[in-house]
Amino acid sequence: MEQVEAAAGEDAGSQLMYRIERPVYNEAIIRNQLLHRKEDSTTFRQRLAEKFQCSSERAKAIVLSFLPILTWLPAYPVKKYLFSDVVSGLSTGVVQLPQGLAYAMLAAVPPVYGLYSSFYPVVLYAIFGTSRHVSVGTFAVISLMIGSVAVREAPDSMFYVPVNGSNTSLSLDEEARDARRVQVAVVLTTLAGIIQIVFGLFRFGFVAIYLTEPLVRGFTTAASVHVVISQLKYLLGVKTQRFSGPLSAIYSVKAVLSEITRTNITTLLLGLACLIFLYGIKVLNERFKKKLPVPIPGEIIVVIVSTGVCYGLSLWKDYKVDIVGTIPTGLRAPGVPEFSLLPSMVTDSFAVAIVGFSMDISLAKTFALKHGYSVEGNQELIALGLSNCISSFFHTFAVTCSMSRSLVQESTGGKTQIAGLIGSLVVLLVVVAIGFVFEPLPQTALAAIIMVNLIGMFKQFRDIPGLWRTSKIELAIWLVSFVASVLLGLDYGLLVAILFALLTVIYRTQSPKSSLLGYVPNTALYYDVDAYEEASEYEGIKIFHSNSSIYFANSDLYVNTLKEKTGVNPEQLQAARKAQKKRKQKANSDHISPLKICAKYEDEAVTHEVLPPSQAVQEQRNGQLEDKHNESTSEEAVFLEPFGKVHSIILDWTNASFIDSVGAKAIKQIIKEYAAVDVRVVIAGCNRNLLDELDKLRFFTGDMTADVVFPTVHDAVLHCQHSNSSPPAAPETT
Repeated sequence: MEQVEAAAGEDAGSQLMYRIERPVYNEAIIRNQLLHRKEDSTTFRQRLAEKFQCSSERAKAIVLSFLPILTWLPAYPVKKYLFSDVVSGLSTGVVQLPQGLAYAMLAAVPPVYGLYSSFYPVVLYAIFGTSRHVSVGTFAVISLMIGSVAVREAPDSMFYVPVNGSNTSLSLDEEARDARRVQVAVVLTTLAGIIQIVFGLFRFGFVAIYLTEPLVRGFTTAASVHVVISQLKYLLGVKTQRFSGPLSAIYSVKAVLSEITRTNITTLLLGLACLIFLYGIKVLNERFKKKLPVPIPGEIIVVIVSTGVCYGLSLWKDYKVDIVGTIPTGLRAPGVPEFSLLPSMVTDSFAVAIVGFSMDISLAKTFALKHGYSVEGNQELIALGLSNCISSFFHTFAVTCSMSRSLVQESTGGKTQIAGLIGSLVVLLVVVAIGFVFEPLPQTALAAIIMVNLIGMFKQFRDIPGLWRTSKIELAIWLVSFVASVLLGLDYGLLVAILFALLTVIYRTQSPKSSLLGYVPNTALYYDVDAYEEASEYEGIKIFHSNSSIYFANSDLYVNTLKEKTGVNPEQLQAARKAQKKRKQKANSDHISPLKICAKYEDEAVTHEVLPPSQAVQEQRNGQLEDKHNESTSEEAVFLEPFGKVHSIILDWTNASFIDSVGAKAIKQIIKEYAAVDVRVVIAGCNRNLLDELDKLRFFTGDMTADVVFPTVHDAVLHCQHSNSSPPAAPETT
C-alpha cells in the first residue's frame, strides 16, 4: 500500500534521492486505519499517588536540587581549583568593597549597609545557587530602584525639626531619616525575596521570557541615566533634594543646574581625577586582559588614595568635601523588618524581584554556556529569594549579580562559588575590623566609581543601529523601555515596557504574514508564488498559507485576508447568483424579444445569439458565467462575466499551533459559505495537538467531517484535483 525508498547513487558525489508511493490520506483514513491511540489505564488516583510517592532516590534528588552546593562541594578538587578560587575571590572582594559602599548611596542608606549586602547574600547564594561564576551582591540598577522607593516613603520633608524650639528655623534630622529609609529598604527586600521564592516554588521561572533582551537592555540603559543623574550632585559637591517618581530625572537635573554656581571646586577636581584614572585603568584592563594575570584593581586604588588624600589634607574640614562618615565596626544583631510598611511597596517589590532575577539568569546562562554546565531557572529564583529574604533580617537591601564583578571573578580564574565566599570574607574583614579606615572616603570618589562602572551599560546605545537593520519591532521595544523608564521612573517604566512588549506579541499574531502557495515542479514542495519564480499555482486551486494560529483576536482578519488573497468572495458570488436568477426569470417572462447574451471571457469577448426564453439559460455554477442586463426597446441583452475558475481552496495550517472556539467557528462558517458557491475548502498540515483541540471544540460535527483534513498540502492538492469533476453539495448553513 505504501512504499518509501531513500537511495543514493553509486558514486559518493550523487544526491540522495527520496521516493514515496502511497495513497492520498485524509484525517478520517488516518484515524480509522493508520493511527490508534494508546489506552491509558492509569487512574487519576494512581497518577496522584505516583506524583506524591516518596523514595530514597527521589528524596535525595529533591535535596540536591534545593542545595546545589552538595552536588559539587564533596567532589571539589582542592589541588586543581583552590588556588584559582582564592585569587579570584580576593580580586572580586577588592572590587566588591568599594562598590558596596558606592551603591549604598544609590539605595539612599548609609554606606555600611552596602557592606552588609555584600556579605550575607553572597554566603547564602553559594549554598543555594546553581551558577558557579556570577558574583552576587549590590548592583546599580537594583540599588537605584530601592533608593527611589526609600526616598518616596521617607522624604526629607518628613524629618525637619525645629532648632532650639523655634518653628521658624528648621534642621534636617539625618539620623532619623536614614533609619527610616533603612527600614523601607529592608522591608522592600524582604517582600521581593518572598516573591522570588514563591515564583521559584511554583515553577514560574518562565516569567523572565517576558523580559525580552531589548526590553532589559533599554531598561538598564535608562537606569544608568538615572544613576548618573543621581551622582551629579556628589561629583559637584552641591546639596539638592532627591526626587522619585515620574519625571524625577528631569527634576533632578533641573535641581543640580540651579545649584551649579555653588559647586565645590575641590570636590569637582577630586572627582574628575578619580573619573579619569578609573577610565584609564578600565581601558588598560580591557586592552591587556589576556596578558594581565589579574585586572588592575582601579576601584580599590581610588578608595585608598582618595581616602588618604582627604584624611591627610583634612579636605572635609578645610574645603567642605563630603565624606562617607561613620562606619560602625562589627555586625549588627538581626532584627525583624517593620512589616507595616508592606502595603505601599507591593508593586515595587515585584519590579525589584523580576528585574533582579532577569539580570541574574541572563548572566548565569551566559557563563554556563561558556563553561559547559547548566543552570536551573527556578532554583535561581529560590536562591535569590532566600538570599534577599533571609539577609534582610540582618539589615541588607536587595541584591542580584553584577556584570562587572562577575567578569572579574570569571576572568581571574574563578571555578566555583568558593571564589564568591572568599570575596565576601574580604568584605567581612573590613566590616568587623577596619571599617573606620574608610570614614574619610570622599563621596565624589564613590560617585566616580559608580559612573565609570556604567560605561558598559551606555555602550548598549549601539544596539539601536543593529535593531534598525534587523527588527523594527524590537527597536520599538528598546526605545519605549528606555524613554518610559527615563521619564516615568524605573517602576512605571518597567510596567509600560512589559505591556508594550506584550502588545507587540498581540500585533504580530493579529497581523500575520500570509501568502498563496504554488508548487515547484517535480518536488511536491510548495512556496510563495509572489516570492519565487519557480512556484506556480495549480489551475482552479488556491493554497492559502498564514504564519499564525487562529484565535479570537485574528479570526476575522484571517477570514478577510483569505477572501482577499484568493480573490474568491462567497458573499459576492451569492449576490451574483441571485441577480442571475432574477434576470433569468425576467428573460423567461419575456416571449417577444430575443435574448442576446454577451459573454465576456478573460481572454476575448464573444457575442452569441440565443434562442427565445423557452430554451432559457440554465443556472450557472461557479467557474462559469454571470449575467448583467441592459434593456432596450427592441431587445434585451444580458452581459455575463465569469464567476471565477477556483473550485478548491486549501488552508495550510502547518504553522498553526492552537485554535480557540471563536477561530473554530469562523473556519467552520467560512467552509460552509464557500461550499454554498461550490468551492471546496480543505485543511492541510494540521498537527495532532491542534486536531485534539478541534475535537474538543466539536469541530467535526454535523456536515463537517474529518475527511476535510489532510496531513500534507500535497495530499490535499491531489484530492482536490481528483474530486474536481464531482464537487460536493453545499451543506445547510445555520
